[in-house]
Amino acid sequence: MKNMRYIILLIVLASCGLIIYGYTLDGSEEILAHRCIGSGVAVLFLVAMPLFLFTESKGKDFKDYMLNDENVRKMQGKPPREIDES
Repeated sequence: MKNMRYIILLIVLASCGLIIYGYTLDGSEEILAHRCIGSGVAVLFLVAMPLFLFTESKGKDFKDYMLNDENVRKMQGKPPREIDES
């Protein structure tokens, strides 16, 4: 688990490095600059973000994070509604 965090951090730093490198290229290498920026953004959002979400959400119940009537009432400090079974 801890090793995965370092891998994700390495991927994030590499993609940020690609984005920064793309912005520092001069105008004569415009195509390479666009490719570096685009691939940096793509790696950040298509690789690093899902890996982070997958590793951090392991063992957690997604039902606790869903916005339903029961959780909204709990956030507002109101008692849960009683279900009438008739």
